[in-house]
Amino acid sequence: GRQLYETQPTFREALDHCDQILRSYLDQSLLEVLYPDSDQSLGTDNCLLNQTAYTQPALFAIAYSLFQLWKSWGIEPDLVMGHSVGEYVAACVAGVFSLEDGLKLIAERGRLMQALPQDGEMVSLMASLEQAIAAIKPYEKDVAIAAINGPESIVISGKREAINAVITTLEADGIKTKKLTVSHAFHSPLMEPMLQEFEHVARQISFSLPQIKLVSNVTGKVATAEIATPGYWRSEEHTSELQSPDHL
Repeated sequence: GRQLYETQPTFREALDHCDQILRSYLDQSLLEVLYPDSDQSLGTDNCLLNQTAYTQPALFAIAYSLFQLWKSWGIEPDLVMGHSVGEYVAACVAGVFSLEDGLKLIAERGRLMQALPQDGEMVSLMASLEQAIAAIKPYEKDVAIAAINGPESIVISGKREAINAVITTLEADGIKTKKLTVSHAFHSPLMEPMLQEFEHVARQISFSLPQIKLVSNVTGKVATAEIATPGYWRSEEHTSELQSPDHL
């Protein structure tokens, strides 16, 4: 997004606005984390940006700014959707909550997740949902289906030891796996310790019904009034209900 920030006034204005709001929640300016002044830092690993407390607000802010840029070009969506942090942006632009509330929610989400132990893994599988469910069944207390990206593209998430055991089983059956570069096992049972406090934050948010059709991460269908409740955003963090094919 740096080139857009330097060349597109609408994108820059939106990202600057996000940065101003986030200063109440982050120890360091998001813009300074995203775009350090020194050109020598370009192309190098930004450790702070790799911390989920900053990664999540950064993803939200970039996606929101992209939406505003497209909107300035006359692109108006009939339907919006997004995965994980992207669902928060989709809900925001659909009118489920304001930008201020959306950034508060995602910043607190990142903060709470950052505080959790870093003892998990996320792995992409070239497998069917049924194969993934069967593979994780012996470890269902520690591993969950984190995302269903396609008929043969599943992401699982959970405790490192259990994930490694699942990988061994799958690879023995010729199924390709790839570990994702993440700090925590998002959308897994390892998120349980932060859910109660996160729901408490969500109860401070003002919700409204979507003004644009919005596809739910939890059901895979167009969202209903349930998405405008704190309980929905708590359930979005633990996707174990997706392990039931009947739910899809």
